[in-house]
Amino acid sequence: MSITLALLAAVFASLTAILAKIGMENINSNLATAIRTVVVLIMAFLIVVITGNFDSINEISANALWFILFSGFATGLSWLFFFKALAAGDVSKVVPIDKSSVVLTIILSFLVLGEPAEPFVIAGGAVIAVGTFILIGKSEEKKRFSGSQLYILHAILAAVFAALTSILAKIGMEGVDSNTATFLRTIVILVFAWAIVFFKGNHKEMKKISKKGYLFLTLSGISTGLSWLCYFAAVAIGKVSIVAPIDKFSVVITMLLSFILLKEKAAKSTIIGGIVITAGTILLIL
Repeated sequence: MSITLALLAAVFASLTAILAKIGMENINSNLATAIRTVVVLIMAFLIVVITGNFDSINEISANALWFILFSGFATGLSWLFFFKALAAGDVSKVVPIDKSSVVLTIILSFLVLGEPAEPFVIAGGAVIAVGTFILIGKSEEKKRFSGSQLYILHAILAAVFAALTSILAKIGMEGVDSNTATFLRTIVILVFAWAIVFFKGNHKEMKKISKKGYLFLTLSGISTGLSWLCYFAAVAIGKVSIVAPIDKFSVVITMLLSFILLKEKAAKSTIIGGIVITAGTILLIL
């Protein structure tokens, strides 16, 4: 079941990036993130109410609650860096770099969660790291993240906080319903995202967003909500070192969709890097 849920999370995650890219046209990335979070929170709340787990919030221990909230804070930072990178760079490059968080997640799952360091898991993580390096490309690396290439650094930071999200969530969800934990995490992300929007004055731009923009940001939020619900349900019942890599299959789907729907150029390094990352992911789930 954890594998099935992780695969579903990957499909919805790939749709999230594509829909967000379309919806974020001429829209501030922080504002776009905040709007999407509202949709995710509504979805998470409805799921908790429907499943009858809303009253169980009072039963969550203080220790578990803190880890869940810290997980939400890490997600908020990951989102902000991810969508800032997405607004400036190609989806086919930003998403794979962000998804390389699986390597750090695997390392932390060994060190923090005490999960077994199996040979295939270690080999898969190494191959994914190589694939990510190929994906970035030598020409862009030489620019030292200057100018328009700063989005690469943002994508890397998004990956770091994404890894912390999984580890903190796994610890916090011990004995806690995954849907309830997702709802609580999303509240933190919502407050975090809108605080930044109002601090920077981006909320004034809401009137400028077109109906098309709101539509695709809403659809992106729905995809995110579905991806989260599936992913954290998988994390709750499975091993992080296995669930996280399966979820990263979304990188391949996202790249294919970016070539087909967004008409992005399929650079040689992107194709090779994507293939290598896929091979590494397959090793991880063997």
